[in-house]
Amino acid sequence: MKSTVETLSPTRVRLAIEVPFVELEPSLKKAYREIGQQIQIPGFRKGKVPPAIIDQRVGRGTVLNEAVQEAIPQNILSAVREHDLKTLGRPEVEITEFNDGDSLNFTAEVDVRPEITVPDLSSIEVTVDELQIDDSEIDEQVNGLRERFATLKTVERAAAEGDYVQIDLRATVDGEEVPGGSATNISHEVGSKQLLPGLDEAVVGLSAGEETTFTTQLVGGDFAGRDAEVLVTVRTVKEKELPELNDEFAQLASEFDTIEELRGDLRERVSRGKRVEQIYAARDKALEQLVEAASVPAPEGVIRDEVESRKQAMVDQLERIGASMEDYLAAEEKTEEQIDAELNDAATQGVKVQLLLDTLADAEDVQVSDDEFGHEIVHRAQRAGMAPQQYYDQLVRSGTAGAVYGDVRRGKALASVMERITIKDSAGNAVTMDALREASEQEHSHEH
Repeated sequence: MKSTVETLSPTRVRLAIEVPFVELEPSLKKAYREIGQQIQIPGFRKGKVPPAIIDQRVGRGTVLNEAVQEAIPQNILSAVREHDLKTLGRPEVEITEFNDGDSLNFTAEVDVRPEITVPDLSSIEVTVDELQIDDSEIDEQVNGLRERFATLKTVERAAAEGDYVQIDLRATVDGEEVPGGSATNISHEVGSKQLLPGLDEAVVGLSAGEETTFTTQLVGGDFAGRDAEVLVTVRTVKEKELPELNDEFAQLASEFDTIEELRGDLRERVSRGKRVEQIYAARDKALEQLVEAASVPAPEGVIRDEVESRKQAMVDQLERIGASMEDYLAAEEKTEEQIDAELNDAATQGVKVQLLLDTLADAEDVQVSDDEFGHEIVHRAQRAGMAPQQYYDQLVRSGTAGAVYGDVRRGKALASVMERITIKDSAGNAVTMDALREASEQEHSHEH
């Protein structure tokens, strides 16, 4: 094999590869073997069909094509090694010349990792918003806790919004009972719009033992799209009672003795969350600055693939909730072109950041230990609701274990960036990584 490389841009090269026919022989033999396994010809045992008969039946062209398809990736790999290229994404191949018995000539265009000079990290300075906590945010947290410890008390009065009612439902269409349209003794929060459209309005004002009918449109079943008459009977009306905000409540809802201590702890939690948000904001700004300062070029092919896979992920996600891209565009009031442009911007920035962090990881010889890699696998397996070994086996099968390794390595490179840049808030106070470390330590202690 002979190959030459031509640089098309800082992120793309074209390989021109020539493979003498004699070097295609192993691939050709394999093609005859595989096709021979797939066809059945009377008088010949499976897999024992002579090449001449295969040429007659399926055509020499088909066999040559199969051999070439197998030989091309192998020869691209050899050429990439020979020229010491750091390739990204999939190559685009074009066969320029090939006749039976002659050498195979083809070109492969592929994105490569550009040469990037990482700027001096200590010169990077970012400013984030000052940490501010409003009392109303603490009140919100306290009210959330009160809701969790609320009790329901039966009342002798008509149902109002916010009450809980036990009800029976019976749906009919033109006097005929709807299959599955009856339910007894179900609990419903009035005003929550959780059950049928029109139910909340019908129930308000009814006391225990009273009933009424309302009309609603059915969404599923044999009568989908038809109007149904629904008879609703109220069995009981209960009102939600929130516990009083006092030291007794603090002792019930937490490990603290006084409401002041509980509020102090909630304030600490909110503040920790906000400090982590500050660090994330600093991270995004720092990466933006670094990508700009290093003028990282964007590899078109990789970005094109990334946009496609992000769009496909969106479509899959929408399908899971029974929606389409059209529904999404209508809800967001956007055109497909706008979505494509947004995905393109996000993918471009994402790929540039990856290239920058890879360069940094190489320059600083960042290594990933088995422990660190294992921890990431456990973490991702938990998120996917799978056993770690099963998750890892799936990664190996799909050939994406290397990508996870790359993510962990980039994560370590990013952590070293964050330790060396200067982060301040708008009031001029220094922001440190402590909040992130605390959060990660807490997460680890929960895992063990």
